Amino acid sequence: MLTDYFAAFTAAYTPYKGGPWCYEDGCLYRGLELLHRATGEARWLDEMQARVDAQIGDGTSLAGYNVSDYNIDNIMSGKALLYLGEVTGDPKYMAAAAILIDQLATHPRTKSGVYWHKLRYPWQVWLDGLYMGAPFQIGYGLKTGDEALVEDAIAQVVTALEMTLVQSTGLYAHAMDEARKQPWSDRDTGHNKAHWSRALGWLAMALVDIADLAGPERFRPLEPQARALLARIMELRVPGGIWLQVIDRPDLEGNYEESSASAMFVYALEKAAMLGLAAEPPADLFDILASKVVRKRAGGGQEMAEICEVAGLGYFENRFRDGSAEYYLTERRVADDIKGVGPLMMSYAAHLERGSDAAEARVA
Repeated sequence: MLTDYFAAFTAAYTPYKGGPWCYEDGCLYRGLELLHRATGEARWLDEMQARVDAQIGDGTSLAGYNVSDYNIDNIMSGKALLYLGEVTGDPKYMAAAAILIDQLATHPRTKSGVYWHKLRYPWQVWLDGLYMGAPFQIGYGLKTGDEALVEDAIAQVVTALEMTLVQSTGLYAHAMDEARKQPWSDRDTGHNKAHWSRALGWLAMALVDIADLAGPERFRPLEPQARALLARIMELRVPGGIWLQVIDRPDLEGNYEESSASAMFVYALEKAAMLGLAAEPPADLFDILASKVVRKRAGGGQEMAEICEVAGLGYFENRFRDGSAEYYLTERRVADDIKGVGPLMMSYAAHLERGSDAAEARVA
């Protein structure tokens, strides 16, 4: 069973960066949160709480966290704090979440008002940053009654989508350099050259999570973009399969079906169907995903295969990542990376939730 795989993976999981607060661990926390929401099983919450508690102590600090990094990735795990505060009532979780809100209060922004991706990536907006920051900011604003935080987060996403839209493809660029100074950016648009699936996966998940949190009225400024993107993603699925690493280039030699982005897309499509933002996905979509990406591991057990370990832009470890379609095919493929397994947990939870909703509707 898939839940056996998730349980074994979680039991063996060690903090991604050795203990410091990071978005990769946040992918596990989000997967466990959604499994707990969908199943009501305490084991998922217990695992999540024990791991988060090890990183926040009494809630007055976050392990290895430095606000002066101004890294939007560090915000993502804050969603776990909001959920733990909700289900336990312990104030230490909201106290820890306030540390992250303090970062956002002074986080540098583009001239158009969107958070920089990182202090060391000045004037740049990346799609994954929208997932890392906006849902947490909205969730915190809703829990504390700070409507300005909610409005600001939604306005930033609206602007970011305007900045990154590629009209010719109906998709969004992985990143945009407002200053047009980065060697990977187009001098006219500021965009990188190709569409990396996982960047679009982060965006798709951000949009459905924002819709779920904010409600239809607040989400209205983003609804047309969300509907169009989700429909376009569905169009680009490999017939009978999942999605390619470079999503819109089936002609590209060496392009392959990448599992982390595909899990993100399935989560987004399942969630969007429940929210009325997308057509019902094929009934067997999740089953196809699971059959494609989960395999037996040599020596016993299971693993999630064909995960792009990482991809980025600019210089890193003495090489230049130029954001081209060909570049995205050079990054290493690994098994059991949390950036894939976390979204697989999320997609499974959404699949369970949608199935339960459909069953209730039939009974009603």
